[in-house]
Amino acid sequence: MSGFWNKLLVLSLLAIGFAVTSAAQPRRAANSPNSRISIAEISRNKALGVSTAPIKIEDFTDFQCPACRELYMATLRPLINDYVATGKVYLVHHDFPLAMHPYSHQAAYYADAAAAIGEFEPVERALFMHQPEWEASGKIMPFLGTVLNAEQLKQVEELARTREVQDAVAQDVRLGQQLNVQQTPTMFITFKGKRTPVVGVVQYSILRGYLTALLRQ
Repeated sequence: MSGFWNKLLVLSLLAIGFAVTSAAQPRRAANSPNSRISIAEISRNKALGVSTAPIKIEDFTDFQCPACRELYMATLRPLINDYVATGKVYLVHHDFPLAMHPYSHQAAYYADAAAAIGEFEPVERALFMHQPEWEASGKIMPFLGTVLNAEQLKQVEELARTREVQDAVAQDVRLGQQLNVQQTPTMFITFKGKRTPVVGVVQYSILRGYLTALLRQ
């Protein structure tokens, strides 16, 4: 056999071997839950408004905490309409589930899973609105069904079990510990580089007055 045909045979065998080896390599499925999320993306999707807003409010919260529910319903909801939607406040949610609440971690995992698919805000609203109904039994998913369709529910249930989602919650907890968060809710209001803690439930009228004064500076 000539040198030319020898080379051709070798190249053919190498090509066949490469194809077989490539086919045998394990690949992550395109629809694998953790193939399309990251902790950074989850964190971004838990923030409302524009990051260039003059005021940044970080809210450390526990979905099973009654005081957190009160703050959300009475203060943060109007804040979103009046200040976040108008570009004045950048509102950042941080999970801080407390050990005293048996279902708060699971609720946080569901919320962060919803953030991974771009549905954090409606799930946050559902969790707080229906808190009195799920906090006794821990049966959270039926209430997420009030704002998510069947496919989204399936995605959230799968993503809530991923390392990325659970690490996103743990990352928020570590940040809260670094900032010496002792209870929920705790907010940090940052304006012109100065971060001010606000602990507990604050009435919207008081918060609105404070924000108005800041924006006049």
